[in-house]
Amino acid sequence: MTATDSPHVLVRNEGRAGFLTLNRPKAINALTHAMVRRIDEALTAWEGDPAIETVVIQGAGERGLCAGGDIRAIHDDARAGGRATIDFWRDEYRLNARIARYPKPYVAFMDGIVMGGGIGVSAHGSVRLVTERSRLAMPETGIGFVPDVGGTYLLSRAPGELGTHLALTGAQAGAADALLTGLADHFVPSHELPRLAEELTRAPAHEAVRRFAQPAPPGELAARREWIDACYAAETVEAVIDRLIDSGVPEAKETATTLLGRSPVALKTTLAALRRARHLGSLEAVLNMEFRLSCAALSSADLVEGIRAQVVDKDRDPHWSPPTLAEVTDEAVARYFEPAGAPEPFSA
Repeated sequence: MTATDSPHVLVRNEGRAGFLTLNRPKAINALTHAMVRRIDEALTAWEGDPAIETVVIQGAGERGLCAGGDIRAIHDDARAGGRATIDFWRDEYRLNARIARYPKPYVAFMDGIVMGGGIGVSAHGSVRLVTERSRLAMPETGIGFVPDVGGTYLLSRAPGELGTHLALTGAQAGAADALLTGLADHFVPSHELPRLAEELTRAPAHEAVRRFAQPAPPGELAARREWIDACYAAETVEAVIDRLIDSGVPEAKETATTLLGRSPVALKTTLAALRRARHLGSLEAVLNMEFRLSCAALSSADLVEGIRAQVVDKDRDPHWSPPTLAEVTDEAVARYFEPAGAPEPFSA
């Protein structure tokens, strides 16, 4: 079996549609390098096939579309000082951009858990569907990492400071909040997805989706927008936390406690990345920036420690280095943005 013959991506054609099913249900369909390559291969084949009008991506099992990249593999590679993760990220980020530019409707069934790399293979699509079970998140600061796969591009373009809130806290967004922040386009009840998939085999994507789309149940972020915008507009993470604590809003104070448990260097780097992403003109430029950040994080203590605490040992007690925001210097953050010393996904 070659790397691109991954059994973890099921590829099939039916009628007008090509279906990609991420098939690692026990791992909530976490992405591997072979899976990224297989998706890319299928997109190449379908792009030139006039019989395929629509591409659909979905997840096997009941838990979600995709929980992200295989962070256990990243942890092991980082500990060994390897390069496999860098090669994975380069191909993954190229795939993210390809999805955003794909010339045919790319319909993402964002049902259940959709996090990290799962956002990358869905939220850049042209038709993004959420359900009452959807839980979208970029939880990277909790493992000493920075939102990638174009996450800083998407979140920096959310209304007000909602994207900053989601990026720094790693909070999960349900259907209505995903729609509000621009991470999704339509709400479709989960029990209707099989019927919609069948309809996509014979009808144009936008017509089919329009027949199944419904108003989403109420979310949470709209009611919190006032304090989120006010607090996260601060120039530094320390100032954001001070505003949250001083806001007089109980939910804001709880959010400050959440942030104080995240990796200090990841928080500061994420805020800087979001501010830069707002002014970078293209998704590809942002992905190149994220590639530098990811490569820097791979050699940092916090990424290994964060994955250990959350996934390997599961003690939920990471020991960050440095342990406080005050000890993270501007120079330390700036180093994350320096060229990675490896070919970037989109070279000039």
